[in-house]
Amino acid sequence: MTTILITGVGRGIGHELARQALARGWHVVGSVRRAEDADELQDLAGTGFQALVFDVRDGEAIERAAATVEGGIDILVNCSGVIGPAQQSVLDMDFDGFSDTLDINTVGPLRVTHAFLEHLRRSERARIITLSSWMGSLSHTHSDRIAYRASKAAVNKVIQGLATDLEPEGIAVASVHPGWVRTDMGGPTADVATRDSAAGVLDLAHRLTIETTGRFWNYDGSALSW
Repeated sequence: MTTILITGVGRGIGHELARQALARGWHVVGSVRRAEDADELQDLAGTGFQALVFDVRDGEAIERAAATVEGGIDILVNCSGVIGPAQQSVLDMDFDGFSDTLDINTVGPLRVTHAFLEHLRRSERARIITLSSWMGSLSHTHSDRIAYRASKAAVNKVIQGLATDLEPEGIAVASVHPGWVRTDMGGPTADVATRDSAAGVLDLAHRLTIETTGRFWNYDGSALSW
């Protein structure tokens, strides 16, 4: 049975990823930020789901949570993320908000990867997926939401580095754009339904191999430019 760890399952894409992974018969480990959030996951509760409580900014909490997980992890999906502060123009920046956005969107996935790396090493075919964004591509030159864009450009570089350093161990790594999704973050006018985005991400995670490691993908399986 495939075991998948998904961060940020309390709502949005993360919640739908967990729901669909359970429907595929996978064992799902999912994180939320607060214990009360875990109590609200009744639709995920039951055989095959384990809730963890940690904030991706809190390395010690992530390590404690990792110590409660038994066995290996086949797929890690770094899904937790924020859009960033309301004030994030290059000419009018909330610098504390910018730093927090980087801490969550860029450093957070690396913290989680470090904490669960030994679990991934126990898998015969470990894969790491991090949800990035086309908005972070250096070929996409718009300047709105620059804190968010910068955090996603930076996490793409982190993913490239992980792919390079974990390739000798046979651990495949990829960055995935989930699309502009109708969630609290994406808003009601976004192009992509949550169910379609999640299905595409899980399909990519299932297909990812060491031969295709270190790439940037759209949720529909098409390649994107870094």
